[in-house]
Amino acid sequence: MEPTQDIQPPAPDKKKPFPIFKTLVFIVELLLVGILLVLWFSSESIQQSKNLWVLFLYCFPAEFLIAIVPHEPVILYFGKFYPALTVALITSAGTLLTETLNYSVFQYVTDSKLFKKLSAKKTVSKLISLFNKAPFIALMVAGFTPIPFYPFRFLVVMARYPVLKYLSAVFLSRTPRFFILALIGKTFKFPDWLLVALFAVLILVANFPLLRKLFKKKQKQKSHA
Repeated sequence: MEPTQDIQPPAPDKKKPFPIFKTLVFIVELLLVGILLVLWFSSESIQQSKNLWVLFLYCFPAEFLIAIVPHEPVILYFGKFYPALTVALITSAGTLLTETLNYSVFQYVTDSKLFKKLSAKKTVSKLISLFNKAPFIALMVAGFTPIPFYPFRFLVVMARYPVLKYLSAVFLSRTPRFFILALIGKTFKFPDWLLVALFAVLILVANFPLLRKLFKKKQKQKSHA
């Protein structure tokens, strides 16, 4: 008679609650940046503050996903009151934390079926292959120059580039850029009205494609009316 074996119950699937946790983290991240953005635009005292915490927290709306506010005028502003190295390091610290959130958010989005289909397309796969040839150099160039950086936030996740290497490239490229901007602000001490004008111009330039699309859509609606 063969010895009876205890039938073990199947081990619980530990992967099931993980998507729920990721979704909660995703929502909290979006809420955090949304609250910071509302506070920035709704409070004149915060906008005019010279506190370095304001500079640190401003990095979230300025660097999160596809940024809708520019960081250059704010760095030039703080450069008037603090050493360039201090401004650069504070901005870099906020940027690194924000880019960590970006990586997490994009990782959540790219796990969806829609993005898996998108990454399977030839154009996207070619971009990923091109990026993988020299990812660190590409990130360094994009981080230091005025090249729009947000496409690389997608690429690093879609290419499964390690987050620590990504953050290293961000730190090594963005910190010198922030330092130069702060040094320019320290040297020339631009008047506040000029920085506000620069802020408005950069927002218009960043959102020009969207505004142009909306304008064309309205023109089509008027022509069909």
